[in-house]
Amino acid sequence: MALTNQQKNQHLLWRAGFGPAVEQLGDLSKFSPHQFYKALVKASDKKPEYINVADNYLQGLMMGVDQAGKMEKKELSAEDRKKMQQLSREGIRNLNLYWLKEMVNSGAQLREKMAFFWHGHFACRNLNIFYQQGMLDIIRRNSLGNFGDLLKEVSKSAAMLNFLNNQQNRKDHPNENFAREVMELFTLGRGNYTEHDIKESARAFTGWGANVQGEFVFRKFQHDAGTKTVLGHTGEFDGDEVLDILLEQKQTAKYISQKIYRFFVNEQPDTAKIEWLADRFYKNSYDISKLLEDIFTSDWFYDEKNIGVKIKSPVELLAGIQRMLPMTLENEEALMLLQRVLGQLLFYPPNVAGWPGGKTWIDSSTLMMRMRIPQLINDEDEMNVKPKDDDDQMMGRKDTDERPIRKAGGGNAFGRQQINANVDWSLYLKNLDKVSREELVNAMSGLLLQVKSSISNDLISQYADAGSRDNFIKTATIQIMSTPEYQMC
Repeated sequence: MALTNQQKNQHLLWRAGFGPAVEQLGDLSKFSPHQFYKALVKASDKKPEYINVADNYLQGLMMGVDQAGKMEKKELSAEDRKKMQQLSREGIRNLNLYWLKEMVNSGAQLREKMAFFWHGHFACRNLNIFYQQGMLDIIRRNSLGNFGDLLKEVSKSAAMLNFLNNQQNRKDHPNENFAREVMELFTLGRGNYTEHDIKESARAFTGWGANVQGEFVFRKFQHDAGTKTVLGHTGEFDGDEVLDILLEQKQTAKYISQKIYRFFVNEQPDTAKIEWLADRFYKNSYDISKLLEDIFTSDWFYDEKNIGVKIKSPVELLAGIQRMLPMTLENEEALMLLQRVLGQLLFYPPNVAGWPGGKTWIDSSTLMMRMRIPQLINDEDEMNVKPKDDDDQMMGRKDTDERPIRKAGGGNAFGRQQINANVDWSLYLKNLDKVSREELVNAMSGLLLQVKSSISNDLISQYADAGSRDNFIKTATIQIMSTPEYQMC
């Protein structure tokens, strides 16, 4: 059966963004997917503003550190260090919430979705808010640009150099961690290099570091200037030249293309299509925008086998609900708790490989929690869960990454907590004005689900409030969003 424009555009908006916004519902059937994609590209053209959520006190303290290199000389007082760590953790929490709001509200959906992909590809944990802000700025600015530029900026970022221990990579005492991950996770993929290539590349990256302000620093006297052989190339290479060698390998284009295909199209790779994409990506000098255009304007992207087959990541799920049902939250901290419970806390990837995605998002506890979220938003249910301490995410800190959420009644322990959301239903209700009462459930399911529901319309109606048309729409919508099918996109 041929798909309608509405079905295709919803598919596009879930993959090239974080789902349809309620303001877009009236346009889903009016425009072709190609027109929608052109609009997405145009809306993402503008350079994003730098996100700065760091506390003023912390910024002042960092400026003071700069004056005499106090940080490197360990001259900060214990009290100042403790204060810096506390404010930096709070800053990263604020950065999380700020970026999540951008995912929900920004018209630059394509840019933010692609930045979200790179956030997982260049997975990085760092407790320094300035380093994290710098890293986020790099991936947002370069998300639709040139992969080579993005790779080099990330590789010179204070966040990544510190996370992968390149600050300790010195002549005669090379640290291979950074070089290994650049090859295994960022460019070639496992099995497409040798241990000798890693050792030689590590020598090329000696001397790469960053100062306390997060600026890249090349420490000449720590650099090994000798001859190295990397992937068949021999010379007195530095780090930039090694990255160029990696970009010269067509395997890099193939590795990136496959990863992007699995993220945006289908977890099951199509070898022929990936080869075609990789060839064009390589010939287009790693132009990310052209790669995405090849995907999102192709006929095969809209094949039924690619629609509704991906499990939404926790961040996609939370952002998508808020795009369809605009809301203000009394307990924004609840979004942090939900991310942790569901297994995807922004800026805290489980390891350098990022979140594995796919079926790993779902287990018996997370699936039930996912299906309760609409009820939580509607204030009909309460969270009575406490996320387990995941030392990979908590980085050895068992105490404070989440503050207990205070519910309206004043309790502050984990358990029996409400999100307390104020949902603006006006646009959603208006979009359904002309739909007959008998067709409402079908119409809402068509807007909210990418796959046919296994739950009958009668059952949805049975659990909805039929007291008024508006109440029926609201409660039936919550019921539909609470089905397993809503977890798919």
